[in-house]
Amino acid sequence: MSSPLARPRALAVRRLFSPGLLFALPFLALFAVFMLWPLGQGLWMSVTDASLSAHAPSFIGADNFTEAFKDAEMWRALGHTVWFTAISTVPLVVVALGMALLVHTGLPGQWVWRLAFFAPYLLPVGVVGLLWLWLYQPDLGLYNHLLDKLGLGRLAWLSDESVAMWAIALTTLWWTVGFNFLLYLAALQSIPDPLYEAAAIDGAGAWRRLWSITLPQLSRITLVITVLQILASLKVFDQVYLLTKGGPNNSTRPVVEYVYDVGFTGYRLGYASAISYIFFALVVLASAVQFAVLRRREK
Repeated sequence: MSSPLARPRALAVRRLFSPGLLFALPFLALFAVFMLWPLGQGLWMSVTDASLSAHAPSFIGADNFTEAFKDAEMWRALGHTVWFTAISTVPLVVVALGMALLVHTGLPGQWVWRLAFFAPYLLPVGVVGLLWLWLYQPDLGLYNHLLDKLGLGRLAWLSDESVAMWAIALTTLWWTVGFNFLLYLAALQSIPDPLYEAAAIDGAGAWRRLWSITLPQLSRITLVITVLQILASLKVFDQVYLLTKGGPNNSTRPVVEYVYDVGFTGYRLGYASAISYIFFALVVLASAVQFAVLRRREK
């Protein structure tokens, strides 16, 4: 006969090896190998003088972090990342909402619009970069051709420091807005029809229904999309590298590209890891603030 104290232990063991945990074990193993191990390895490298050269890394403490905080180029690259996030997030939310409203209102040929809005998101970044490099060509590009037709004069889309970041944001908008569009469309289809029927009976017009029913019902998904978009924009690298390689004069180089340059062009893996962890800490801080806002709204 088992003792009373043995029963809770047996129950705890059964819970530990429950079918749910067994199903999660493959994911936990992959998470440990591909996430936790690289994180730990990167943290170790950040406190060493690890390099792509042959010598073995040695421990140097917080020297890499101290140097990074004094590195003007790192702060400049971080500023470019924040600026890109600011100018890309708002249109990626607003334009996606407008596209979803346009389709949800029963526009003829809805499947065509849905395909047209979402299809760019399926393209690999290499194709997007090549396509928009042609569109931004100073002499043969479509946009300068249109500006010529309007009598506005041509722009050096990717070689003018004041225009290049806006050109990258425009490319990102065209490429990724389809994902936010789908999220908004799903949220619009979940709004109960009786709300609109009651408003129609009360004589509410289209604008009143939009401001008093649709937008309040979409407030939660808008906040979620904004959070996801900010996190995605903070990690910008691919389209910048393909379109401008951080130029002209490093005016569009984001912090992720700076890490790449330091680590793989300058061969300083330890210093690049330290910058990565500083950026990681800032992203975690931004995420914590956004989730705190989400939790407050839920209450």
